[in-house]
Amino acid sequence: MYPFFIKPILDFCIALFGILIALPILILTALLLAITNNGNPFFFQIRPGRHEKLFKIIKFKTMTDAKGVHENLLPDNQRLTRVGSFVRKTSLDEIPQLFNVLKGEMSLIGPRPLLPEYLPLYNDIQKKRHQVRPGITGWAQVNGRNSIGWEEKFILDVYYVNNFSFAMDLKVLFLTIKKVLLREGVTSVTSVSMEKFKGN
Repeated sequence: MYPFFIKPILDFCIALFGILIALPILILTALLLAITNNGNPFFFQIRPGRHEKLFKIIKFKTMTDAKGVHENLLPDNQRLTRVGSFVRKTSLDEIPQLFNVLKGEMSLIGPRPLLPEYLPLYNDIQKKRHQVRPGITGWAQVNGRNSIGWEEKFILDVYYVNNFSFAMDLKVLFLTIKKVLLREGVTSVTSVSMEKFKGN
């Protein structure tokens, strides 16, 4: 009953409440990022959701579109702005995804939605992460976030899919708040962003 009825209702109600409460922060962050990103404060990208159905995720844009001499995007650490760095460290860039939750494309808690190009690279067990709606935060995020490797992250994702409950979601929610306040695991060891998954 919880996965198919209670969880979607809770997701919608909490997301709506969260947007209303965070509205002043949303507006201020959007204005600051619009100034640093030449008028574009938001980042849209196609991601796979439940049953690998594609949707467009919305986040705050923390990096510029600066390119090098060959018209290739510069490395992440060269494109990350000061405002963007603060937005990432405080996880404010995740707040716009509450709109994805309202639309039923995401859940508050679940495996993070990754890139569509990863879909052919998953093994049969890892594919199970798409049996539920992706989340703004999840079991893998509160157990390492970007500081753990892909294999461990997928193990944690599948564990969540096989075991999630109201009690587990509540635990993830409180641990997420703790992680955000302590700014733990925001980046990987070697990069501003998590390195791309290249297959098993």
